[in-house]
Amino acid sequence: MKKVYFLKTCSTCKRIMSEFDLTDFEQREIKSKAVSEEELEEMYALSKSYEALFSKKSTQIKERNIEVKSLQEEDFKKLILEDYRFLKRPVFIINQEIFIGSDKKNIEELNSFLKYK
Repeated sequence: MKKVYFLKTCSTCKRIMSEFDLTDFEQREIKSKAVSEEELEEMYALSKSYEALFSKKSTQIKERNIEVKSLQEEDFKKLILEDYRFLKRPVFIINQEIFIGSDKKNIEELNSFLKYK
């Protein structure tokens, strides 16, 4: 199983995705089709954390006056299911491995993983 969840209007997602051959990947644009609870549960099973899947840079945090430090795991889950902008992206799932977000270390790990698969 190979999947990538991304936002088509996000230049960072586009740049990262262009670095890889994604022909074998199921590509899910999260604005046009929101992440389902089942898909989020699949991500959680691999990451063991809704907080790890939550984008703390989302513009919605400020707009909704959300105090991130006070959120619990179930709050992160609820918010991600409520609004696609709360999902940290891109999210790559390759078999039983998950790579969440755009930070340099994560992309380097993804690159290394794909080289040896």
